Order: sequence, then structure tokens, then C-alpha cells
Amino acid sequence: MKQILFKFLEYLQHQKNYSFHTIRAYQTDILQFILSLRKKKKRDFKEVDYTDFLDFIASLKAEKSYTEKSISRKVASIKAFFKFLSSRKFIRSNPALLLLTPKVPEKLPSFLSEEEVVKIIETPKGNSWQVLRDRAILELLYSTGIRVGELTSLTIKDINLLEETIKVKGKGKKERIVPVGMPAMKALTQYLEVKPSGKTEIIFLNKYGKPLTERSVERIVVKYAKKAGIVKKVTPHTFRHSFATHMLERGADLRTVQELLGHERITTTQIYTHLTLEKLREFYNKAHPRA
Repeated sequence: MKQILFKFLEYLQHQKNYSFHTIRAYQTDILQFILSLRKKKKRDFKEVDYTDFLDFIASLKAEKSYTEKSISRKVASIKAFFKFLSSRKFIRSNPALLLLTPKVPEKLPSFLSEEEVVKIIETPKGNSWQVLRDRAILELLYSTGIRVGELTSLTIKDINLLEETIKVKGKGKKERIVPVGMPAMKALTQYLEVKPSGKTEIIFLNKYGKPLTERSVERIVVKYAKKAGIVKKVTPHTFRHSFATHMLERGADLRTVQELLGHERITTTQIYTHLTLEKLREFYNKAHPRA
């Protein structure tokens, strides 16, 4: 069983170009399902039937330590795995064909107002390289909507100062070109002029000359959000949500925002339309005499 699982993980890595974290999640989910099969004395995927999936899901729900979202992910992992088994003829028929992925209640992401974003971005004061670095980080997160992992992996070669764009390495090793606004490009240029020299081409460094970690960037964002007097929870991802929401509010079409965010599916981007619709409803209720 584990040998076949290893072939599936290789497939995800080399043919689907999934990230390390995504592949590890698949591995964890499927190993957990394999363990449940062994408890039933089943040692071959050919022995699996539909009830095995139902029993597995029931056991997850009984533990009460798994959220609906994590159970939904595990089911999706199992469905993908058995589709692979069927396509590679490891099993005669796919018992997971009728398995439905549990629907997860849609949770709207939190975002900042344009005024709150400006407050945070303008909080770093001074001309030290650390302050200029922090300002560049905040400007870039909001200007481009990139993920924190994409930001920490940016190199000098990824910056095109003439075209005012950056090359972003997204999920599944997919690259995309993202335009950078003038304020962010200016902040980035100012930082690059004073950036400490190091052995790495990574742009954002810590005081030891090593690449900043995602956790370090999160601490920087939290620090300036608190200094700016923002009460709500703010993370680097909040800047991403704010970027997408503000783009749509100002007239950008959904496909453009999808491309900028690096979303594979348009449905992932559509969640931001709910945020803009909520704001429209708020304005409507305040302004319409018979709302």
C-alpha cells in the first residue's frame, strides 16, 4: 500500500507540480485512511468498498477534533488518490466515484479599509535599512496581493524596475508576472539601495543577512498594525484579501484579479465578490429610503 502511495506522491510532485506542503497534506490524509483499513484487516486497495469511506469519515467526526474543512480536505485527498489508482489500473473500478466531498460553510476573509491600509503602510518611520525594508514589505504586500511565501522567496532577478513588475513563483511552481504600483516600487528601490550585501539573492533579509522567514514577515505586519492603532487581527494574508477586495470595488474584473492572485480556479477568487456585495448592501441600506 505504501509503495503505491509513494508512486502517487511522485505523480503529484513531477506531473502536477504540487508544492511540498500540499504533497505532505495528501500523504498525511491517505496514510490515515490506510491505517483505518488495516484496523479492518484490509491490506490491498482492491478490497476497499464504499462503506470503508463512510466508516472513515464517521470516525473523524466522532473524534470531534477535526473541523469540517479538514474532513473535507481528507475526503478530497482520498478521491484524488483513488482516481489515480483507477487510471493506473491498480484497482478494477473506483469505489470513490460516488463519494461526495462534504460542503464547508463559506467563511468570508477579513480585510482592511483603504484608510486602514494607508495607516499601517505609513507607520514605519526613519531611514535605517530595517525600516526601509519593512516599508517595502508592507507596500509590496498591498500593491501586488502576493502571498507571504511568494514575498519571502523574491530575488533580485525577479524585479523588473523598468517595466515595474515582479516575477512571482506561486503554488505548484507556477510563475506569473505581477505589476507593481509606483509607491511600492519607490519603497522597494529605496530599500534595495541600502540593503545589506549577503550571500543570497533573496531580497528581504534579517539582521544576520539571512532570508526573512514567513513568520518574521508576519511579526513585522502585526507590529505596525498595532502601532497604527488597528484593533482587528492583521496578517500578511489580510493584505492579500484587502488587495483583492479593493481591486474589485474599484472596477477590476474577476478574471484580472484571479490572474494577479495566481488562483487556479475562478471559484477561489469569487469569494471576494461576496465582500464587495456586502459593502454594496451596507451602502444601500444606509442610503435607500425604503431599505
